[in-house]
Amino acid sequence: MEHAIYLMTLVGAALVVAAAFSSLIAFRFGAPLLLLFLCIGLATGTDGLGIPFDNARLAYFAGSLALAVILFDSGFGTPLNALRQAAGPALSLATIGVLLTTGLFGAVAHYLLDLSWLESFLLGAAVASTDAAAVFFLLRAGEINLRERVRSTLEVESGTNDPIAIFLTISLVEIIAANASPEARALVTDLVLGFLLNMGLGAIVGIFGGLAIVRLVDRLNLDHGLLPIFVLTLSLMVFAAAGAIGGSGFLAVYLAGLIAGNSDIRAVTILKRFQDGMSWLAQIIMFLILGLFATPSQFPAILLPAVLLGLFLIFVARPIAVWLCLIPFRLPRPEVAFVSWVGLRGAVSILLAITPLLGGLENGRLIFNTAFIVVLVSLVIQGWTVGPLARRLGLIVPARLGPLDKVELELPGSAHHELLAYRVAPGSPVARGERIPRWARPSLVLRDGRSMRFQDMGRLAAGDHVYIFVPDRYPALLDKLFASRAVVDPEDADFFGAFAVDPARSAAELEAAYAPGLTEEERKLTVGDLVTERLGGHAEYADRVLIGPIELIVRDVDDKGKITSLGLSLEPTAPVARVPVFLSAGEIADRIVAFVRNWRKRIKKRSAEAPADAEPAPQPVVEKATDGG
Repeated sequence: MEHAIYLMTLVGAALVVAAAFSSLIAFRFGAPLLLLFLCIGLATGTDGLGIPFDNARLAYFAGSLALAVILFDSGFGTPLNALRQAAGPALSLATIGVLLTTGLFGAVAHYLLDLSWLESFLLGAAVASTDAAAVFFLLRAGEINLRERVRSTLEVESGTNDPIAIFLTISLVEIIAANASPEARALVTDLVLGFLLNMGLGAIVGIFGGLAIVRLVDRLNLDHGLLPIFVLTLSLMVFAAAGAIGGSGFLAVYLAGLIAGNSDIRAVTILKRFQDGMSWLAQIIMFLILGLFATPSQFPAILLPAVLLGLFLIFVARPIAVWLCLIPFRLPRPEVAFVSWVGLRGAVSILLAITPLLGGLENGRLIFNTAFIVVLVSLVIQGWTVGPLARRLGLIVPARLGPLDKVELELPGSAHHELLAYRVAPGSPVARGERIPRWARPSLVLRDGRSMRFQDMGRLAAGDHVYIFVPDRYPALLDKLFASRAVVDPEDADFFGAFAVDPARSAAELEAAYAPGLTEEERKLTVGDLVTERLGGHAEYADRVLIGPIELIVRDVDDKGKITSLGLSLEPTAPVARVPVFLSAGEIADRIVAFVRNWRKRIKKRSAEAPADAEPAPQPVVEKATDGG
């Protein structure tokens, strides 16, 4: 017995170490990390090294706990401004998008796999949710600086679509297991009512659970070593409590993390570091267990239809669902195309595909194997192309900051304050004489091994180490002051235009200088307001607006989203790649209005030209005779 414990510990630890080392390969070559984790699990399973693992309940239990940890960390790290910015598109994708994907995929699966309609929709629900963890790893590994709006949409969608896909999957498993054949209307009614109850209870528990976590952390004077474990345990209690009363535990734990992460919770720096490590460990464990549970020798029997379903999901179902969901929003077509392509399927889809086995369904193993192959197809095709596609669509923007050397230190009893240690970089604004804001209190400066008060140092120099006492929600302005200038790639040298434009100047001056064809109402605006209006009411860093012969580029915005710096280019380069589909509602309306306007012009032109082109009609002879008499 003792020998078995040692052996199991050795094998388990070796698998985790192998998965951790595989991340180095992923960072080096930009490979999908989830794919590597799954391959390690497959290689050590029944058809690989021969480690037997066929416990569906244990796999689902471990995967669910790991997913709860990942969702709490995802919510904790999502800032409210990102949620506000992407709430509409992301929630539309997470609700209507999941339903559309389930329906489209299930309809095709019914004919390719000879499953019943309910089983086909069950398979569609299992693969309807996306896995953002793989996406954001690829963006970081490839050093891709993506537009913030696109990144926020993908992040919020991934955190909110899992609970909906899980509800659909479990509900369909229960219906099929009960051998029920409900009418379509009754089925839809039951699903809608069950969905509202499940999500409503999950949201209530999550909100109150998040507030309770913040209150307990602030009230209890726990040791900093125990505090992260305490918060993690509370998050799992929120997850379990919501599920116990019939709510969505996954939605509850995500909302609890969102509330806790955006509040003035104590020791936020320590919590973030701990949860980041726990999230990595949870991902590794979940992916390895799911890889071990699979049996690759069963794949060849369904390989062809499963691959075809994976291709249908990538090239048809997901793009149609994304386009229909994002029609009401004025997102540029390249952004919509990128969101549709980056709908990677991952561990959640495989985890949900285990539920038919738990329910004892006749085709449970077929559904699981098909979902596993679909995930592999998604990771291989989409996972390797995220970076190149983002560059092709012009969604990569130059970095805002250059190298920054900063250390965050949380002090005991500091009452929501932190001690930041900056190293002054050559060429940074503070090295050039910029003043540090009054709300930041520099307390110590280290120079050449000597420590002195900030007031006695005079002007800061490159290489100085500055210790500043600030509130834990300090603005990002400090990072800008201490960072060196970002290194601009030669291809991005003209990205922000050759000329600077004051956003406070009148747009009428643009009309006078370049004649871009502004309307009377637009000439009354400032240049900054004009750009914001052309962007649909919200501007972000590196947005571009083409107005006649000129292009205006957003160089910077403040914390409230107001444009503070603009660039102007006389050689527009914005449309890197044109996407013929994915028109938004605004673009569709604009095209309809333009079509009607041109049609009316042609009608008026024809009616005006008709008398001149027509030959004069011959006059009757009687009239001529009368005139002559």
